[in-house]
Amino acid sequence: MKLRTGPIAGAAAGAGGALAALSARRPARRALAGLVTRLERRLDRAVRSLTAKAEQAGPLGKAALAGVKALQEGKSPFRALLSFGWTALKETLAGIFGRGRKGKLTNIVEQIDVGAPRRLVYDQWTRFQDYPSFMKKVVSVDQADEARLNWKAKIFWSARTWESTIKEQVPDEHIVWRSKGPKGYAHGSVSFHEVTPDLTRVLLVLEYHPVGLFERTGNLWRAQGRRTRLELKHFRRHVMTQALLHPDEVEGWRGEIRDGETVTNPK
Repeated sequence: MKLRTGPIAGAAAGAGGALAALSARRPARRALAGLVTRLERRLDRAVRSLTAKAEQAGPLGKAALAGVKALQEGKSPFRALLSFGWTALKETLAGIFGRGRKGKLTNIVEQIDVGAPRRLVYDQWTRFQDYPSFMKKVVSVDQADEARLNWKAKIFWSARTWESTIKEQVPDEHIVWRSKGPKGYAHGSVSFHEVTPDLTRVLLVLEYHPVGLFERTGNLWRAQGRRTRLELKHFRRHVMTQALLHPDEVEGWRGEIRDGETVTNPK
């Protein structure tokens, strides 16, 4: 019987070559898998060892632990290096300023003149829900009732929340409040003064109480005072470019609060 050659034989030869190549790759793959396993075990041992020593090792030890953990989680060497540097900075500052304690309070006093009647300026100030639309760092304001507000603001790449309770509020005159929050809070008051019928001076006084490392560090650099000054400028811009054009649409709350209790609540 005559055996056929040609395409069939060529295909068989090709299949045999592929099988041979595949067989040759298997030991290499097994060797690579073994190498990866050994590296993972070493990384595991390094993490356990650094974790045990981190509390006594100081900032650099904790930074090394952060870098190794980043590698273990599959992050790139560059990101692991960033984790190392960031942790080293944070731990060093924590050693200088302390960890978790309240910092020294800062008194912030700012004033700004707004080219609008006092009633309009006051009414716009009491529209707390509008703040996120024109203040750069305010994310949301939730008013639980006439006297209590829950705030959320953006600080660098993270968020801060706090609760404010209005202790005294007299229409067109002043508002006094107290606050509490896990990452810093500010007690304060704001008053409204008629300079002329079309010019109002807003005087803002804050007692800022920093809590936590970065709040205390920012307090050292007076960052909160600069932020307050900038937000007041945003408020003035909003009043003079928006509220002044449509004063009838600015309906502020004109109730009165004494000792934290609402004594008048106009409907």
